[in-house]
Amino acid sequence: MGLTAAKTFEERLQILTKTVASFSERAAENDLEGRFPFENFEELKKISYPSLTVPTNYGGLGISLYELVCYQEVISKADGSTGLSIGWHMGIIQDLGETNRWNDSVMKNLFDDVKENGALLNTAATEKQTGSPTRGGKPGTKAKKDGRQWVISGRKTFTTMAPVLDYFNVTATIEETGEIGVFLIPRSKAGIEIDETWDSVGMKGTGSHDLVLNDVQIEEDNLVEIFGSGQKQPAGWLLHIPACYLGIAQAAQDYAISFAKEYSPNSINGPIMELPNVKQKIGQAELELTRARHFLHSVAKKWDDSTEAERSKMAPELGAVKVAVTNSAVTVVDLAMRVVGAQSLSEKSPLQRYYRDVRAGLHNPPMEDMTIPLLADFAIRNQDLKKLQ
Repeated sequence: MGLTAAKTFEERLQILTKTVASFSERAAENDLEGRFPFENFEELKKISYPSLTVPTNYGGLGISLYELVCYQEVISKADGSTGLSIGWHMGIIQDLGETNRWNDSVMKNLFDDVKENGALLNTAATEKQTGSPTRGGKPGTKAKKDGRQWVISGRKTFTTMAPVLDYFNVTATIEETGEIGVFLIPRSKAGIEIDETWDSVGMKGTGSHDLVLNDVQIEEDNLVEIFGSGQKQPAGWLLHIPACYLGIAQAAQDYAISFAKEYSPNSINGPIMELPNVKQKIGQAELELTRARHFLHSVAKKWDDSTEAERSKMAPELGAVKVAVTNSAVTVVDLAMRVVGAQSLSEKSPLQRYYRDVRAGLHNPPMEDMTIPLLADFAIRNQDLKKLQ
């Protein structure tokens, strides 16, 4: 049974958990070979996972943010690369449904493709010269008008899920106006090339290669939005990022506990689980996981229950969740490796993969050096407001 036919969150969670069991089985080999996990995405499509965030007014289930982060944690526990990759698609689709900022016909065609074929979408905004788009750099990728078409040329880095994407959401500077436009580009268009540059030691399976655009021609309506045409709103959907790293951390904790229950050197009687210092580390890790999960889930539920006006004020909380949960995940993996000891560095141990993967979260948006000043401004502003009351 597919996820869209399931009646409840619990039923969907059960189906998803059963599906992703195979992800864990091939994660080590994929990581060792630097191979993209094509099978994982096919299996997610078979249960209609990519369509879960399509909004109800376009014929989808329109699942909540809370439900999404729960599912993303389950996938990422099985395979972090797959979890982070599909999370971008799921979140972008959810955000489009919540904001309705694109032309209706463009969104309908996209959502129909997602529902019927499991079509996958991701944004391609990062460039080597400009760095992260959150830093405000202007794209070197250019768009120029040619009659009733746009012609796009440039190169994008970190195009996660590139091997299987059906649509690229590309940012480009419009030559005629200097504005930054967002263009929805189907993979089927001539002039698209994937340059397999991805050589990261962490999140190897995300296939975050370079997207090369060689005079790609698209229809006029595929200019879907202009950056700077409105105030930037907080993005609740980005909570898929901390959910991913929380899943990886949970996998590390589970492995450490299983190892500690079974490993019994002849220098002690019984398994190392009985040692106070081992229990201390496992307890510390559980504290981090519990605190992180409650923080993530509570803010996701707050987003779901809030009005548009209330959501517009949630940027500090959303940023805090990402920073806190990701740092907790890094700590948990470190504690798990301390429990297992030097064996955690073996290629045969999944902990060395979790260690490399979890650190990638430090470089996903929003960045810590941007979030902490935002929180400081929020605290200062709140104190000033209280003084005026």
